[in-house]
Amino acid sequence: MQSAVTVSPSQVPELLLGLATVRPVFLWGAPGIGKSSLVNQFADSLGLECVSLLGTQLAPEDLIGVPQITPEGRSRFCPPESIARDRPYCLFLDELNAATPDVQKAFYSLILDRRIGNYELPAGSIVIGAGNRATDGALARPMPSALLNRLVHVHLRASADDWLGWAAGHAIHPWILDHLTDRPDHLWSSPPKTEEPFSTPRAWHMLSDALHSFGAGLDEDTLKVLAHGLLTPAHAVAFCGYAKIVRNAYGLEAILKGDASWPHRVEDRDLLYYLADSFRGRLVKELPARKEHASPTVRQHAYRSKSLLVQLAEISVEVAQTVIADGPDGNPVLPSWFLIEAARDLPRLVEARR
Repeated sequence: MQSAVTVSPSQVPELLLGLATVRPVFLWGAPGIGKSSLVNQFADSLGLECVSLLGTQLAPEDLIGVPQITPEGRSRFCPPESIARDRPYCLFLDELNAATPDVQKAFYSLILDRRIGNYELPAGSIVIGAGNRATDGALARPMPSALLNRLVHVHLRASADDWLGWAAGHAIHPWILDHLTDRPDHLWSSPPKTEEPFSTPRAWHMLSDALHSFGAGLDEDTLKVLAHGLLTPAHAVAFCGYAKIVRNAYGLEAILKGDASWPHRVEDRDLLYYLADSFRGRLVKELPARKEHASPTVRQHAYRSKSLLVQLAEISVEVAQTVIADGPDGNPVLPSWFLIEAARDLPRLVEARR
């Protein structure tokens, strides 16, 4: 299921406060963006115990319970202890839309009538479901219309601002905090069609735990293994390049000022890609859309940038092309006047360096 209207994690608690207390709610969202954590935190804020049931690990009898013969010779279903509680609580139905059709049917009365057999949820209890979308390549089954119509649907999106605000108070490794502050677009990526890691808030949290575990003795090769084992390849290369900058005090500012040159070594190629990406970001940020709006200082910076492009191309034409490449939508990212001047002046700048 997709929706044109989405909410960020910081909006969820207030929405749940108004919705979940009167109707069951279903949170939709991509894998790894924090749906389960949000529900647990919300339940804790209300002073309710959060009881999680994982849809993929349930059978219908896990909900309905098993029959028991009463003294009168009749059978009565006894709901499981995890559900049949005396005090109000938060029932969290995780991966509900990944459950089998029979399990989804078993949830009907629990979701709509807050009842299983003769057992009724205590007053003050809330029911919240969550699941991934089929478009994310995650395990998801079509939800029957009867079940779909019993829930209020809220669509969650990843938010770098929300996650960084949370991360600052939860011991996330400083390298990750600083890197994602500079590159918030690296927090999340769409799940790939193939079986390979992809970037999510959960993946960055896992990488933080690994960095803390290895400590200061973490070597460069191990860092690459960790990053490429959790993030998309492009994000892993960028993060490793950032880490190398932190360790070697090697920054873009020094290159822009002429105090340092682009790294030449083959083993520093990840660093070169990171610096080139940062260089592109700096140009996008500082160059105006129209040349007449550029101050003399900005024009001088543009000229210096063309010279740096030549130096970068001498090391790797492929890396230099990433600086001036179009965006994902096929449209130019850098101002057209700069691209035209670069095409005109680069041959002369190349000749001047010979």
